[in-house]
Amino acid sequence: MDATPFYNDNGTWNLLFTKLDPNATIPTRATAQSAGMDLTACCDDVTIEPGARMLIPTGLSMAMPPGYEAQIRPRSGLALKHGITVLNSPGTVDADYRGPVGVILINHGTEPFAVKSGDRIAQMVLNKIEAPRRVIQVPELPSTERGQGGFGSTGV
Repeated sequence: MDATPFYNDNGTWNLLFTKLDPNATIPTRATAQSAGMDLTACCDDVTIEPGARMLIPTGLSMAMPPGYEAQIRPRSGLALKHGITVLNSPGTVDADYRGPVGVILINHGTEPFAVKSGDRIAQMVLNKIEAPRRVIQVPELPSTERGQGGFGSTGV
């Protein structure tokens, strides 16, 4: 696909979606300043038991301009109230992927969690990706004040 359908004359760009299921919901922002767009389930009703994980379909495929990615992130309310989160958080949808978008949910809670079609299950945040011009192997890395200190070495 040519990049042309993504870009508008004013320099803005478009995110394209195809409904794979007529009941799918195109993602929207809850408010004008929301960073993420809500993704909704598009499936038969399912229950995720405590400790279990499940791939939940959205009924959508998408396309974005080269140089962008969509990150699939948990919804804070589901995490706080039910212990439901996105297992591979953040999940990444690459700009060249055109398959179905699904969300891997895991139930860290103590009760079974029901997912119904139309439920908001995750949020999607779009990011511009910067790729290095080259990847270079060197015999030694430049030094820094921190050096190899990690995992709490700069404080709690």
